[in-house]
Amino acid sequence: MPPPIKVRLVPHDPRWAEAAVAHGQELKGVLGAIVREVHHIGSTAIPGITAKPILDLIPVVVSLDALDERRGELEAIGYEWWGELGLPGRRYCTRHDPATGARVVQLHCFVEGAPEITRHLVFRDYLRTHPVVARAYDDEKSRCQRLYSDDSHAYSDCKASWIKRVEAEALAALGAR
Repeated sequence: MPPPIKVRLVPHDPRWAEAAVAHGQELKGVLGAIVREVHHIGSTAIPGITAKPILDLIPVVVSLDALDERRGELEAIGYEWWGELGLPGRRYCTRHDPATGARVVQLHCFVEGAPEITRHLVFRDYLRTHPVVARAYDDEKSRCQRLYSDDSHAYSDCKASWIKRVEAEALAALGAR
């Protein structure tokens, strides 16, 4: 498990979207056809709210076995491989800036069709289209950051029930369409 990091929330930076695309293109270039698409998720993908300056990406792959076979290629471009890390069907990787040591990217790799992909995308899109909910999430993140500024794991646990509640709301809204 990667060690916890200090939780630093910063204002939204529109360059995060461009950086997510660049990292996605790099992944496709290194891994080729096993990567179907790369989604930008998490707070850096939601304009108008604060975020830890770490890009969360979902590379959608054709097969986890094929991805596992290419692990060395991800490590060669600076990713640390953490395996499932408590979530069956996922491959989690982190990348740090070599100059500062700061974590800059987190990959949550899933096979195409995995329900976790939909869950993440629906949550992201719901917050993008519901600014009041996005502001409430920003408030929840700030509350958790005040409580757990030195422990990103505890910070994530703190906001987990809020996220699950809003994910259910977003999925219900999607089903109502």
